Amino acid sequence: MINISETAQSHFAKLLEQQAEGTSIRVFVVNPGTASAECGVSYCPADAIEPEDIEMKFEHFSAYIDGDSKLYLEDAEIDFTTDQMGSQLTLKAPNAKLRKVNDDAPLFERVDYFLKAEVNPQLAGHGGECTLMEITDDGFAILQFGGGCNGCSQIDVTVKDGIEKQLLETMAGEIKGVRDMTEHERGDHSYY
Repeated sequence: MINISETAQSHFAKLLEQQAEGTSIRVFVVNPGTASAECGVSYCPADAIEPEDIEMKFEHFSAYIDGDSKLYLEDAEIDFTTDQMGSQLTLKAPNAKLRKVNDDAPLFERVDYFLKAEVNPQLAGHGGECTLMEITDDGFAILQFGGGCNGCSQIDVTVKDGIEKQLLETMAGEIKGVRDMTEHERGDHSYY
């Protein structure tokens, strides 16, 4: 579930030596599954362990995973590095903002996950976003664009050369194309 590097384990062990007996660490996600999700680590006194917490045992300490955060911490990594600039604890949780979807999930869920995880972060740089509205019986993903994408002069290029091309590669044989159902209106909100 979570990979805690050897250097991070040593760092946590040293920190925990200075805490009350029985103190562990807790790994959690605040606002999981949202754009404002934040991954965190804190001390976890013995009396703060919840029944639904998941214990990960290490040589010198235990880490408790918040039960509600479990799915959002899949493939997470915690590392501790030291260089000329000092030392730094890093947490990478690629699924914190969006729960990973299984390969055998329904097609709609997999396409929706792909758009939210891969496409929308790219569109956000232009103040835009897209939403999957439906998948037609003949295999077309119908998208609704908003923000800076609405009325953008490059929307056709984004749809055909960007999103459609990526979806056809990723969902080969399942998706035949992408259609834009947005009624684009030029305006001050559009990115040019």
